[in-house]
Amino acid sequence: MNIIEKTDDEILAIANPLWSHLVHASNIGQYGEFVKHFSETLVLGLNEIEVGKQFANSELTRNLSESIEFIGTIRRGKHVSVLYRQRSTKKEGEWLGRLVLGYEGEEVRIFGASIF
Repeated sequence: MNIIEKTDDEILAIANPLWSHLVHASNIGQYGEFVKHFSETLVLGLNEIEVGKQFANSELTRNLSESIEFIGTIRRGKHVSVLYRQRSTKKEGEWLGRLVLGYEGEEVRIFGASIF
């Protein structure tokens, strides 16, 4: 199955709990929980030391608002990017959250996650 064939509502039913999980794990600084739903290729490509530094040193990634505000989806190839408006509980302004989803075997996994 290709995830881009799903409707936005079907995608959001999968994406919103995953995004909430990432935000919560980021806020409490639990790397193991943060990568729990990542694809194998994403996990292998991460530098655990650099990600650990982000958890320890980034005021933004440790103080994300747990409120979800969906902006839209972008479908390409075998992946869908789900876009969120992300806010901080300590910093003024808005950031763009991006969650890239696709299938790994029979399971939807995270192929990318970022906040700009």
